[in-house]
Amino acid sequence: MTKTISKIGNSQGIIFDAALMDLARVKVGDQLDVTIINDSGAIMLMPIRKGPSKKEVKGAIKKVMKDYRRTLRKLA
Repeated sequence: MTKTISKIGNSQGIIFDAALMDLARVKVGDQLDVTIINDSGAIMLMPIRKGPSKKEVKGAIKKVMKDYRRTLRKLA
């Protein structure tokens, strides 16, 4: 896929169409890690994927403990 660097205000940028955004599983507002590969000068963009929040983890643990209470007691 070929993209052209465009002038956007006082900066430069690449426009990503909806199909590319879908393929990369990113959306407007997502953060990307930008890496320059020294040997080739290639620019690599990697989405920064966040893990579950502490609240989500605690909720999952509580659910497992509730659902498997009997089994966990037998194992203890």
